[in-house]
Amino acid sequence: MNKKSVIISTDPGIDDAVAIALALFSEQLDVKLICPIFGNVSLENTKANTEKLLTLYGKAPRVVLGSRRPLLRKSINASEVHGKTGMDGYSFPEPTISTEQSLTAVAAMHEVVNQTEGKTTLIGIGPLTDIALFIHLYPQDLEKIEQIVVMGGSLGRGNYGVLSEFNFAADPEAAKMVFDSGLAIQVAPMEVGRQAKVMPEVSEKIKELGKIGDMFYQLFSKYRGGSFATGLSMYDALAIGLVLNPEMFEIVNTRVEIETTGALTAGASLIDLKGYLKLPANAEVAISVDPKQFEKWFVESIAKTL
Repeated sequence: MNKKSVIISTDPGIDDAVAIALALFSEQLDVKLICPIFGNVSLENTKANTEKLLTLYGKAPRVVLGSRRPLLRKSINASEVHGKTGMDGYSFPEPTISTEQSLTAVAAMHEVVNQTEGKTTLIGIGPLTDIALFIHLYPQDLEKIEQIVVMGGSLGRGNYGVLSEFNFAADPEAAKMVFDSGLAIQVAPMEVGRQAKVMPEVSEKIKELGKIGDMFYQLFSKYRGGSFATGLSMYDALAIGLVLNPEMFEIVNTRVEIETTGALTAGASLIDLKGYLKLPANAEVAISVDPKQFEKWFVESIAKTL
């Protein structure tokens, strides 16, 4: 079976840790490059967390350091959700993986895309700064991109601003550049992540799935993306789910516009489900996920880490 080549831009973050594992242990994906970026916590922490995770996973894809800040704005973070370091709650082994810093993540993306036979999928589960820069700096590479798969945006209200979801609020201009690129895009918005909950009984199953399952269980106990007792939202895992198991989603083809000029609404995603904007579709948007199918896929995928 030919594996799908992917590049992951990520800001781990507890749900990023899960998404990275789902991708690395999938028989369907070849993770060519991981680029830690600012976001949930500082770049120093997302770099360190990526190195810790890959060491624990026993995987060694190429890792190149991403952007430290947004294109135009001041950085924000989500340490109140993920903890100060982004990986509080588990004692990781000393990292044996090192992150390249002699070139930019964007230059590394260019190298990988051109060295890869066939097309590459870009997966963005943090701010979209590096993917936007890649689109801007290497337009000649875009014909080699199969699609961009994103966790971000919201169908309605936000979780950072009144109308803005965190990943898009972290760099609205970058998100706009991505959606204006003309590339094939799939999106899992915030509300779908809230449907894809890991319930307490599922956490208990995961705890028994070896050292990686136990690590997730320990991190879940510190994660504030929901409640350990009433269910945790697995936002970033949905991007991997869109690539590997799209059948569990209801997906619509529609227009997504990103607000960049609003004084109070920067980063808001206008997902035009009713055609108000009278603009052609530019993205496939997941509007729901089957919770039972997600749970089955999620547990089975983590079991592959054994």
